[in-house]
Amino acid sequence: MIDAGTTPTLVVGLGCQRGCPVETLRALLDRTLSTHRFERAQIRALASIDLKREEPALLALAAELEVPLGCFSSQQLAPYASQLSHRSVMAYEHTGCYGVAESAALALAEHLGQRPPKLLVPRQKCPQATLALACAG
Repeated sequence: MIDAGTTPTLVVGLGCQRGCPVETLRALLDRTLSTHRFERAQIRALASIDLKREEPALLALAAELEVPLGCFSSQQLAPYASQLSHRSVMAYEHTGCYGVAESAALALAEHLGQRPPKLLVPRQKCPQATLALACAG
């Protein structure tokens, strides 16, 4: 976890099924933030795979939070495979990477931060979506 005196800047990695409602993503995010004692104000950006660049729920959540949505190709996410808490064969078959939420969070955190990214909250799951939190250094 993070030292009590620091306030990390969060990147939220998200993966979801096509047509996933924004309410589902918001509920997963709010539950994760509450459980791990983070605030919405700490979120700097959302991240996902480029296949989801136009996904309405991701765009709606980014707009609601007033943060950008960064998207990465499966090739850009591949280097983070060794840092994943879980490797999903199903995710790989659909996207070309073993874990969208964690990989995307780490990729964008590395892009935004000045130190190596750190996965703060590993993959959280609900039936239609996954979410992970990384620190942007």
